[in-house]
Amino acid sequence: MSKEQAETSWSGFDVNDFQRRIIAEFRENNGKMTGMFEGWSLTVLTTIGARSGLPRETPLGYLVIDGKGVVIASANGSDRHPGWYHNVRKNPIVTVETGEETYRAIAAIPQGAERDRLFERVVAEAPGYGDYQAKTTREIPVVVLHRIEPKPGDERVKGMGDWIVEVHDWLRGELRTLRDQADRLIDGTAETIETTPPDLPQQMRTHCLNFCGALRRHHTGEDMVVFPSLAAQFPALAPALAQLSEQHQVVAQLQDSIQALVGGFVPGESDPVRLRAELEELATRLESHFDFEEQTVVTALNATAEAPPFG
Repeated sequence: MSKEQAETSWSGFDVNDFQRRIIAEFRENNGKMTGMFEGWSLTVLTTIGARSGLPRETPLGYLVIDGKGVVIASANGSDRHPGWYHNVRKNPIVTVETGEETYRAIAAIPQGAERDRLFERVVAEAPGYGDYQAKTTREIPVVVLHRIEPKPGDERVKGMGDWIVEVHDWLRGELRTLRDQADRLIDGTAETIETTPPDLPQQMRTHCLNFCGALRRHHTGEDMVVFPSLAAQFPALAPALAQLSEQHQVVAQLQDSIQALVGGFVPGESDPVRLRAELEELATRLESHFDFEEQTVVTALNATAEAPPFG
């Protein structure tokens, strides 16, 4: 028997065929099961194969804890994690069918005390999972299914990811202001702009100080709090989050360079064309970081945390 056959067959019992029949009955009866699963709350979880990259459908016990769907990587107490769990570690975006609804989610894997708290809740509702844990030395993972979009009819709550984008957009606006002021220095229109003291170069310095201070606070918070939490819950994001943390060291250098560039501008002596060119290079690199950060973390942040107030 091949390894693949061994993983999907127990003494001639075809696990894949068994699961296909469960899924068929589940869908035909809107999640209502008969026979050995009568009265059970099940889900069909569709993941993306870690090795194949293909959709994989798995019927699982389904609980709702603190308003969120929860599934358990018990594998009936086996000493090996089930295949679907490896899939969500590689790609956390999943589809959840409950019989009443189908929704897309991002699958988080709580660690430490949070995992233990949830597992206690799980065992209180479904004691069989405690029996599975007793059969193995493997710590059975709890997987929380965070909706990517709200239920139909519910108002969408602004998430932490939206807040990150909001911060980035504000910082992008500060960069546009610096660029516009540099352009006016070059074309000479700065002399015709109605301004109040301080003069234009001083305004540029003020904008730069505000911009750099906000950027520093924003990224320090991410490195110290947000990114480690995301990396623990979403292993698939860990490499990109590590890359972002490394980039933040460069971001700090970029913001210092912008501050020095603008602060060192002397009207009548400094070259505004050179100022504009150097500013463009620095600003483009910063915006590239913002874009990468948004592609990496926004979905996970929106699904797991509400936005803080931002003004």
